[in-house]
Amino acid sequence: MRIEIKSFSALSLEELYALLRVRSEIFVVEQQCIYLDLDGKDNAALHVLGWKGSELCGYCRVFRPGDYFEEASIGRVAVPTEFRGHGYGARLMEFTIQAIHREIGSCPIAISAQAYLQRFYEALGFKAEGELYKEDGIPHLRMVYTPE
Repeated sequence: MRIEIKSFSALSLEELYALLRVRSEIFVVEQQCIYLDLDGKDNAALHVLGWKGSELCGYCRVFRPGDYFEEASIGRVAVPTEFRGHGYGARLMEFTIQAIHREIGSCPIAISAQAYLQRFYEALGFKAEGELYKEDGIPHLRMVYTPE
């Protein structure tokens, strides 16, 4: 898995198409959730892309503190169905956490995690805060990674 991080303006048209397709496949079609994925925030985000050959096998976006949450944040974490079960999601998240600390500094990282992924994020060092809530009709919980 080759992982890279890019600003919105540095994305090629092919990369942008690939990440939007993966997000749509997972968050709209697979999860049967009708919502507006194009939320106007991509231009402020850093985009983390994981590649297996020419196929996008993992994706997420990163925001600096204050751009989305008070803390730095990671969102739209996506691994296409055909690439699940190979550790790509964990490798993508580990890379992203390290990239935040390298690019932004050692700071807390917040996520709005789908509840069924709580154990996955806990294994990466995130801790749940507060109660479950619905986001786009799906149970979520706020989780925060605090560097040691």
